[in-house]
Amino acid sequence: MANSIETYYEGGQWKNRPQGNSRASNTHETKAAAQSVGREMAKDRGAEHIIKKMDGTIGERNSYGNDPHPPKG
Repeated sequence: MANSIETYYEGGQWKNRPQGNSRASNTHETKAAAQSVGREMAKDRGAEHIIKKMDGTIGERNSYGNDPHPPKG
């Protein structure tokens, strides 16, 4: 999804950015704070929120719009 919001760890801080952007939209000291803001960004855009672990792997994905109905599988 092009409008996805990524929450990720970089340079000692947790950050959020729209997927594909090179710069963070905001930074936070804790993962919980970054997740909260990232969730609101995704809800506002009707997008997916991708939450990454400190090692960069995807830990969680939540979708806030444009889901197929009925869901597949």
